[in-house]
Amino acid sequence: MKNIFESYDMKDIHVKNRVLMAPMTRSRTITGEVPTSMNAEYYAQRASAGIIVAEATQVSKQGQGYADTPGIYTKEQIEGWKKVTKAVHDEGGKIILQLWHVGRVSSSKVNGLQPIAPSALIAKDTPVYVFDTSESKDATMIPVEQPREMTKEDISQAIQEFVIGAKNAIEAGFDGVEIHGANGYLIDQFLRSNSNIREDNYGGSKENRINFLLEVTKAVIAEIGAEKTGVRLSPFIKFKDMDDPEMLDTFMIAAKELNKLDILYIHLCEADWDDAPEIPQSFREELRRNFKNTIIATGGYTLERANDVIRKDLVDLVGFGRYFIPNPDLVSRLENSYPLAEIKDSHTLFGGRDEFGYSDYPNYNA
Repeated sequence: MKNIFESYDMKDIHVKNRVLMAPMTRSRTITGEVPTSMNAEYYAQRASAGIIVAEATQVSKQGQGYADTPGIYTKEQIEGWKKVTKAVHDEGGKIILQLWHVGRVSSSKVNGLQPIAPSALIAKDTPVYVFDTSESKDATMIPVEQPREMTKEDISQAIQEFVIGAKNAIEAGFDGVEIHGANGYLIDQFLRSNSNIREDNYGGSKENRINFLLEVTKAVIAEIGAEKTGVRLSPFIKFKDMDDPEMLDTFMIAAKELNKLDILYIHLCEADWDDAPEIPQSFREELRRNFKNTIIATGGYTLERANDVIRKDLVDLVGFGRYFIPNPDLVSRLENSYPLAEIKDSHTLFGGRDEFGYSDYPNYNA
């Protein structure tokens, strides 16, 4: 029977197991949002995952919504990421970069720019974080600002920024890219009727609201190839003021169109909190019918649940997020039933200038 420790082929990308390290924002870059040797060490420690999706990485200064998150639009950032990809590949791992534009989930206090969005609708009850000047670098939450509605020129510019980000990611040595269309950020804002009230060909009907996603994806494919292009979506997640009653139907329309583009995978981002909505098996079966390539699911999975969806052929890879923070050797711990370590200090999840709570977690000593 299939299980999570088997190898798997995602088109030309062979992974040694079906465990994916999910992208997790850690806000650990320094000046200019440039990855460092510390970031390289952190990812290399976790290279036993079948594949890593590196943290969300903004494709432009406009696309940044949080402090100290990495970018992929300058030469210095490319060189920083080269340290990361080399370190992971030297450990026999594979790594993909998640391309990110936050849209309206931002503040000029973070990047100096007014946020942009498909429509000039503020995300209610949605903070972003900056950091205070204390030694601990604790996150300070601030509200997002009113966005301005994107013009056609803004849309074209954003698409081009994703293309440049993809090109730069491949130059930096990544095995592929993941277009971030989930969690209330720019592409997700276009997909949802409550955040997109445009009346042009990017808004209105479900078919129009998927156009920005499809145009970004097609442009990235033209630059680096469908075999290196994945997409992450989150139809069941409603935080950041994204509760759209039409979203599940919109998602399936998008899945069918992405299938035609023959992309590498769809990464289904699921809620990971205790009272999260249960994903119906009928939804997973419909997605499998509509999308022929790799399906990834991430969100609060245990080993048992992961093996269950893999054995039922509903999912091909399963992503683990926070477990990977204190357990760099998570695959070995799961395979050998070793105990899982706990995060030792929640203040170290976001921000910081040293290895504490980041790359200082040890492997299990049997």
